[in-house]
Amino acid sequence: MDLKLEVLVLPVSDVDRAKAFYEQLGFRLDADLRVTDGYRVIQLTPPGSPASIIFGEGITEAAPGSVQGLHLVVTDIVAARTELIGKGADVSEIFHEQTGIFHQAGTIGRVAGLDPKRSSYGSFASFSDPDGNGWVLQEIVTRLPGRRAPQRPTTRERSSSTRSRRPQRLTACTRPKTSAACTTRSGRSGMRTTW
Repeated sequence: MDLKLEVLVLPVSDVDRAKAFYEQLGFRLDADLRVTDGYRVIQLTPPGSPASIIFGEGITEAAPGSVQGLHLVVTDIVAARTELIGKGADVSEIFHEQTGIFHQAGTIGRVAGLDPKRSSYGSFASFSDPDGNGWVLQEIVTRLPGRRAPQRPTTRERSSSTRSRRPQRLTACTRPKTSAACTTRSGRSGMRTTW
């Protein structure tokens, strides 16, 4: 069974300001539903992401700006940072973590600049939305083995797999097919058919 993370709820104080901010960054507007007075749902999706964010009115009781550490994975952190700055985000300088594992809370353990080896998972930059919800850019070029999505078999592979589970048909023929001496064993029962 798949359990897919698809939606993250963000607490914001000004729905229209947040909507404008995320749209300006290039997030796709999926929905803006004004359900009733005091209940509005806005869903946006970052470019290339299978997961979305939702905010609005009557969505959460969390304090605006209280969500931290949301990650946007990029393959080129320098280019992504430059693009987001060009779209109005106040993105931090690029940094890496002193242990080389994962960034710590706040600015603890931050070292200025790209990871010295430019290792996947090693370089970060951060920014916040107008309410203070915190985002982190993380550069990942090569995924760790355990983080690769399992490959689903193609239609051809599924078909081949199904065929390989079917009972084998064994043919024993010592004479040309026109002869009645050819025998076929089929199915699990091994019944003989002469042809």
